[in-house]
Amino acid sequence: MREMKLHWRPGAASMAPHAALAEIGVDYELVRVQHDSPDDAPPEYRRLNPWGRVPTLEDGDLVLTESAAILLHLADTFPDARLAPEGERAQFYRRLVFLTNTVQPAFMRFFYPERYGTEGVQEKAVEELRREFGRLDEDLAHREWLVGTHRTAVDLFLFMLTRWGRRLDPPAWDLPNLRAHFVRTYALPGVRRMIDEQGLDTPDWAG
Repeated sequence: MREMKLHWRPGAASMAPHAALAEIGVDYELVRVQHDSPDDAPPEYRRLNPWGRVPTLEDGDLVLTESAAILLHLADTFPDARLAPEGERAQFYRRLVFLTNTVQPAFMRFFYPERYGTEGVQEKAVEELRREFGRLDEDLAHREWLVGTHRTAVDLFLFMLTRWGRRLDPPAWDLPNLRAHFVRTYALPGVRRMIDEQGLDTPDWAG
């Protein structure tokens, strides 16, 4: 029997891989990481993930870090779960790399400006996030999902980032198409299971 173990923290970058595991329907074990900062990661966790961050996936003998890499691994390992589109694979890669390389780093500067040591870091991050969420909202104006005709791992990642964007003023999910996408994604059984297992709050309008 395949053993899947996800090391996670509530509301962190482990949300998307957690939701993917639940959408697949595979058995998995959740191991909550107790330290708040990667700098405080205990030695036993650093043996799995030298950076001390979450998530970390253990899939048998494989130890994998980075949310996007875990999602790609799960999409390849469980093709019947349709975490990747049948076509448009290049666009799927482009979307996921954009979310993890552009939008997620902007959130890091927004949440932890002191790590970057330059005045105005958070303000610039807010400007960038507003711009990129605006573009994503435009992209969703005439489609339900970011790539293809059904939900993919990219949509799970965007759901996570949109929830992080509740901290912006105005919140990211105030954009109409992003809000509709958030509601659609929240309706997925695996996403609801992830929200419940992580004990996360969701807005009343999400359903």
